[in-house]
Amino acid sequence: MDLFLWIKALHVISVIAWMAGMLYLPRLFVYHVDAEPGSVQSETFKVMERRLLKAIINPAMIAAWVFGLWMAWELQAWHDGWFHAKFALVLVMSSVHGHLSRCVKTFAKDENKKTARYYRILNEVPTVLMIGIVIFVIVKPF
Repeated sequence: MDLFLWIKALHVISVIAWMAGMLYLPRLFVYHVDAEPGSVQSETFKVMERRLLKAIINPAMIAAWVFGLWMAWELQAWHDGWFHAKFALVLVMSSVHGHLSRCVKTFAKDENKKTARYYRILNEVPTVLMIGIVIFVIVKPF
């Protein structure tokens, strides 16, 4: 049982780091949109975005998946309805992660065509998904 508690703790830590990055990266995009391509400010945003993605968001997502699947295996959660709902939302969150990764590459090539408003709205998507995920895990409505 002690190992399971460690896995759970590592999962929660990973999810917190993943969500912190997923909430901060689109906010950087909001400000990056207004920076002139090639400017010092734009180049600084590119470095910040790349480092956030590569050093925090990507490793945290991988760790969250590994520890989450490990716990699901240990709990045999595959049979529970709440787990299927949570899993679906985590898949959507992972696809948002993929979209944000593509946005980093687009900004790196100075090819962004999206507006600050788009990134402000995108910034809310991980929050909504996270709320649903937490409700399914804690409340287990079905």
